Amino acid sequence: MKKFRIQNGQIFDERGSFHEGSLYFIGEKIAAAEEYRASKLEEETVDAGGGYVIPGLVDIHLHGCAGHDCCDGTAEAIRAIAEYELSQGITSITPATMTVPEEKLMQIARAVREVRAVAAAGDCRRGATLQGLYMEGPFISEKKKGAQRADDIRKPDPAFFQRLQELSGGAIRTVALAPETEGAMELIRALSDSVTVSIAHTEADYETACEALRGGASQLTHLYNAMPPLLHREPGPIAAAADFEGCKAELICDGVHVHPAAVRAAFRLFGDDRIIFISDSMEATGMPDGEYELGGQKVFVKGRRALLADGTLAGSVTNLADCVRVAVKEMKIPLTSAVKCAAVNPAKAIGIYGEYGSLTAGKYADLLILDRNLELKKIFRHGVSV
Repeated sequence: MKKFRIQNGQIFDERGSFHEGSLYFIGEKIAAAEEYRASKLEEETVDAGGGYVIPGLVDIHLHGCAGHDCCDGTAEAIRAIAEYELSQGITSITPATMTVPEEKLMQIARAVREVRAVAAAGDCRRGATLQGLYMEGPFISEKKKGAQRADDIRKPDPAFFQRLQELSGGAIRTVALAPETEGAMELIRALSDSVTVSIAHTEADYETACEALRGGASQLTHLYNAMPPLLHREPGPIAAAADFEGCKAELICDGVHVHPAAVRAAFRLFGDDRIIFISDSMEATGMPDGEYELGGQKVFVKGRRALLADGTLAGSVTNLADCVRVAVKEMKIPLTSAVKCAAVNPAKAIGIYGEYGSLTAGKYADLLILDRNLELKKIFRHGVSV
């Protein structure tokens, strides 16, 4: 075991700002300066070159990358996703399902349980930490299904969810659903104490969304997308979420899903304490243009855009680290806000902030060094240089 000091960097702190200084960690955990100086372990110094030292990013909503998808339902696919994500500076993930048949969801749950069990035994396979599973569908509105398959949509069902949760070993962290569907309010009340319930793929009006939020929903899945727009006489779920201070909103900053002006408007509505950057990435992320698949449907990728045959947007092909760069460089979001939205807020949303999401003594040493142009220079995961 060694102790590390990162010097000559702009360190991101829990107050949401940067300060010039050094960061210390011993083994896999970040250390206070006093503890570091008292340690007799061999020291290694890393020069940040005047760049930024930030927490490892946390993507709580991605479907795939590098030619693999969570819905492949195999441990191999999930490990491949985790390895690509880590290589880009995303150190924690909760991959997302789609609206697919029950048998496929069960297969995914078993695969997630297997990967987490192996990691807990000490074999992390060089990938991002698999923090759990994001369940997007099948409890959604057909009219707002987006790139989800209509044939596999089903009514909210607590018994169905519990079967999946047990198979996954308790790995499901987030359940996304349409609150206006039959049985949704009952499911929200039943689940909100144990998982995050997110309003998603919905036709809900303002009053219905407010009822869901009072019942325990606390998140909005990919803000603006697959939901009614914010109108002055029909404000819908966006205004409802903004009115509830405990509600966070996911946002895709890939330059395709949301116009830069709408991103800036979201920050004025919610503030940078309540926005969670997500990638919503699909298997074409990190791959060349061409034909791919998402949830059993063909997807055609060109540049940053992924479309179904009918022109429907089908997830993103931009990883979370690149979303941060787009937000800062193209959308004029402050870097401090972007880091909060891509590391701090998602870690809080899935209940791991006690160990991840900031550069605080006692937490895992998951961190990135970026140059002044925000390009990735070094990655540490659990104190190990990647």
